[in-house]
Amino acid sequence: QVQLVESGGGLVQPGGSLRLSCAVSGFTLDSYAIGWFRQVPGKEREGVSCISSSTGHTTYADSVKGRFTISGDNAKNTVYLQMSSLKPEDTAVYYCAAERTAYCTLAAMWTYEYWGQGTQVTVSS
Repeated sequence: QVQLVESGGGLVQPGGSLRLSCAVSGFTLDSYAIGWFRQVPGKEREGVSCISSSTGHTTYADSVKGRFTISGDNAKNTVYLQMSSLKPEDTAVYYCAAERTAYCTLAAMWTYEYWGQGTQVTVSS
């Protein structure tokens, strides 16, 4: 059974850091790329970053480049999103999702087959 479980969300002050985790089961990171997406109530879900562990390929949205880093631990079947220099506009529910590809993208959200339940990130003083 395929499952993705996010953790690590919470409340952080502007300029602070958080690390999100996406633990996957039912498949290995060699066969699926993992993407991180976020959504604010009333707005469309947007892509944040993705990683294809089989090729090392990564992609970042322009809004998070230089601040967020995605990485994967194949031994733990877990993908991380290290978020630094957080801004209030980063506040959202963050989801991880799985796409069967060697070169992930953020543009075609419908290609992601499996999704986690989301974790809330709130950046506020």
